Amino acid sequence: MTGLGHTRPVGKQKRRAPAEETARPRTAEEFGDALLAAASETARGVRGAAGKRAHRLAPDFELPAEAAEGARRAGHLLIARACRSGWLPEDLDQAARRRVDDFARSFVLDTLAAYDGQRDDGAVRWWTASEPHLPQWTAKHILTPAEALTSVIEALGFLMTLPVLTPPGTATPDRPAHHVDEKKLSRVRALLAKAESSSFPEEAEALSAKAQELMTRYALDRVLVEAADAGPDVPASRRIWLDTPYADAKSLLVHVVATANRCRAVYDSRWDFVTVVGDEDDLDAVALLTTSLLVQATRAMIADPAGRDRAFRKSFLVSYATRIGERLDQAAAATIAKSADPDRLLPVLASHERAVESAFTKLFPEVVHKSVTVRSHEGWGAGREAADRARLGE
Repeated sequence: MTGLGHTRPVGKQKRRAPAEETARPRTAEEFGDALLAAASETARGVRGAAGKRAHRLAPDFELPAEAAEGARRAGHLLIARACRSGWLPEDLDQAARRRVDDFARSFVLDTLAAYDGQRDDGAVRWWTASEPHLPQWTAKHILTPAEALTSVIEALGFLMTLPVLTPPGTATPDRPAHHVDEKKLSRVRALLAKAESSSFPEEAEALSAKAQELMTRYALDRVLVEAADAGPDVPASRRIWLDTPYADAKSLLVHVVATANRCRAVYDSRWDFVTVVGDEDDLDAVALLTTSLLVQATRAMIADPAGRDRAFRKSFLVSYATRIGERLDQAAAATIAKSADPDRLLPVLASHERAVESAFTKLFPEVVHKSVTVRSHEGWGAGREAADRARLGE
């Protein structure tokens, strides 16, 4: 059958490449723009975009000097935006550890170190400052130029996905006028470390309980001193990052520990961290006790011979957190009741609670309450038993 139209040449016709594929960047600015464009595709979830773009930008076995400078400029641009959006170095490290591979994470930390100077949080200048960073980083990780640019694009794409944090992180928070009693804090740490290392559940339970009692007693002494002085501290905030799996169940444990220590907490399920609002010393107590109880809960969950499936383990953690919350509330109430001046203490605590609640509401005016589903009766029972054995501290 024939018809009108153009004749089709015999053989395979060579496809004409788009301009973006044939025109290689020539300047550092053009390389930076090309890396950012590739990162934007990666951030939008375009599969394989980083690798394809990297091979176009570095098809040979030499990394152009303009590419190194372009990567530096693009990295600094996005790191600066992340810092303005409230991301602290430890937050960037935690988020990168969860979202990208080790190469991209390494590039993020190096870019942070170059932007913000040498720090004690893992972001350290290790390279020779008189030479471009990217070639040294590529050699350190034994990567080809295309592999290196793939990781750079993935790192930049990750930085593009970072939202504005509420509340913003503060690298130098205003500390309270009082000073932490390091002797008491060291005793709490020692009790919790002993609880984590104990192979006897009843002993671990007693030690953790003692730690909570000491922290509550110290906090009560502090709020009475504050009431007699100029006034209470302005509530601060802190982020506690949670490892998967079962981050939602683990967030419940942070919530009950925060509540027992006069704080409020809210979970961000997109990034798996909990923001806790309260006084600085109370935030220290929450971080200490949460870390210890998560270690104890995980060890008990894994050791249980019945705990092999996800339903059991998630139910275990939810039950564990629920029971721990009951025990912590009981311990705190008992400590208040045994205080030397409960009649004076209760109004001060009520005022403190209102201040924390007000600060929390301003930061998070639209909190959505969600429940965590429990699907294993055996897991619930085992978790409650483990929480009864958990060391709150002696």
